[in-house]
Amino acid sequence: MKKVGIIMGSDSDLPVVEKAINALKELGVPYEVHVYSAHRTPAEAKDFSANARERGFGVIIAAAGKAAHLAGSLAANTTLPVIGIPVKSSTLDGLDALLSTVQMPGGIPVATVAIDGAQNAGLLAAQMIAIEDAELASRLDAQRKAAAEKVLSKNKAVEDKFNK
Repeated sequence: MKKVGIIMGSDSDLPVVEKAINALKELGVPYEVHVYSAHRTPAEAKDFSANARERGFGVIIAAAGKAAHLAGSLAANTTLPVIGIPVKSSTLDGLDALLSTVQMPGGIPVATVAIDGAQNAGLLAAQMIAIEDAELASRLDAQRKAAAEKVLSKNKAVEDKFNK
């Protein structure tokens, strides 16, 4: 199975990124986590993305706040799928990070999840890996089914209480 690379611009992004890590861990998807900044460690960020395919990665998740150029700078150096997580900062509630992440020029795509949407980034990465992994696809299907059953159970409890 291909690994997912999880890159954050600062270790202060870790509380958000942990939701992606947990989603991958729950599904048994291998991953590596690194702190590389598009602005403070551009050579390391470039090396990671430029060599990710050869190092066994299939998808890269990039989390950054404020100017949030990390996902785009990683995507510029690889043709692997890159998923951006705009991280909410104290400045503009994450809107700056969201706009920086989604406004990519033609030819350099970055998939983007919601502000602080790390769980969905982890799930989307797993879905991308599952394109060629039937066992992982089955685990994703089972997870979806369990989530639906949980909602239906809550629905039944509400119906039983209020629909008499």
